[in-house]
Amino acid sequence: MGVAVAQFRPGADRSENLRSMRALAATAVGRGAALIVFPEYSAFFEPVMGPAFVAAAEPLDGPFVVALGELAAEFGVHIVAGMLESTVVRGRFSNTLVALGPSAQLVAKYRKLHLYDAFGDRESDWVLAGTIEAPETFTLGGLTVGLQTCYDIRFPEVTRRLVDAGADLVLVPAEWVRGPLKEQHWRTLLTARALENTIYLAAADQTPPVAVGNSMVIDPMGVELVTIGETTDVAVAWVSAKRVAAVRALNPALALRRFGVSPRWPSLDPRAAPGQPPVATVACDGGAAWTLNEASGRDE
Repeated sequence: MGVAVAQFRPGADRSENLRSMRALAATAVGRGAALIVFPEYSAFFEPVMGPAFVAAAEPLDGPFVVALGELAAEFGVHIVAGMLESTVVRGRFSNTLVALGPSAQLVAKYRKLHLYDAFGDRESDWVLAGTIEAPETFTLGGLTVGLQTCYDIRFPEVTRRLVDAGADLVLVPAEWVRGPLKEQHWRTLLTARALENTIYLAAADQTPPVAVGNSMVIDPMGVELVTIGETTDVAVAWVSAKRVAAVRALNPALALRRFGVSPRWPSLDPRAAPGQPPVATVACDGGAAWTLNEASGRDE
């Protein structure tokens, strides 16, 4: 199955963004893609986050998602892209990924869990973090597909939860902000998530000057199958369930692991009532568990 990463620089003109996405989708389909991954914030983007982002937010049945569905139906493919989803919280929006199928249907969505409050930025000033829920996946070409967003890739538990839900292809739309060593971080983290989970990983970034570009598809052995530099372009890689099975037979790391992943908090919804201190729990083989109460710092 052909998986395309489509790299471009979205702007504040949503109609122009959709025109760019249509042109890239046509190129991807011409190269054999059945699944096309676009960047985070494909619907609307400005270099500095502010009130314009909130104003650009829309519901999941709004014009951007409808247009993406029409695009997927026109080309007979699955499309994944980042949008700004409206919320009930004044002055905030959700950083949401949507996956549309060839019947224009919404097959999965994902609201970014880990907000980019790092390297001098504060995404949480404007974005409402997603709540921890069962991952939404969809199947295509014999593979189970999962979604996560940009900064989430720095947290290996996010990918592992997707793998625990059956994902063997993880898509990572991103707006990976440029900076010292950030390009190396991007490539290293993506490769690690693919290799440690023996999965395919397809990451679509925005182009410079704000982001680093370098969109890529990585195979379950950590090999870069295709990559794009800093230009607006599409790259298509061929993926298969047979390859995943072969790698996992050679390297059964998932079957040999002795730890599971559970949420740090029952909910990351800021509207939830404050109360109990966060408790980290690691499940071990044999049914035992070790926890750390962050309020006291004591093992329990």
